Amino acid sequence: MSFSVFPFAYALAELSPVIARWIGGEQGEKVAHRAVDLAQAITGEKEPLKMLGSLKGDPKLLAKFQRALAQMDHELELAAYKDRDNARVRDIALANAGRSNLRADIMVLAAAFGLIFCLLTITLYRSSLPGEAVGIISTIAGIFGSCLKDAYAFEFGSSRGSKLKDSKLSALFLSKNG
Repeated sequence: MSFSVFPFAYALAELSPVIARWIGGEQGEKVAHRAVDLAQAITGEKEPLKMLGSLKGDPKLLAKFQRALAQMDHELELAAYKDRDNARVRDIALANAGRSNLRADIMVLAAAFGLIFCLLTITLYRSSLPGEAVGIISTIAGIFGSCLKDAYAFEFGSSRGSKLKDSKLSALFLSKNG
């Protein structure tokens, strides 16, 4: 491809926003290339502006492109779900062997203590800290809180299972109506 993939992939995301979260994620480059390849295959065009024009100008091509992206979204969701499931299987195997996952325990405790420390620092020293320091400490507290949220989602489930169900239903609907 002789053009920059990311800006064009974001332009495609305007036509089907489902891919925007994947482009900004860990597999962003791979997803961007897949989205552009899908657009090329569906439109038969090689130039980005012609691809966009074809997709915007032909509702049938746009619908076909959106179905292809919905299928890609389903595959990516399934891969993420399996990855998390494999980690849970590992934890179960450790528990069955009479061992604990010390690394995970340390990570959760560190995040909890970090959050508490940040909140205590802001509470006790807010009046003597410059505003920039309070902002930075608040940001760090948010990061620790996000770590705890992820740990709870891993241990007790998350909305990913619900998203997976929705993705499966969407794929089923698209396969019967596409």
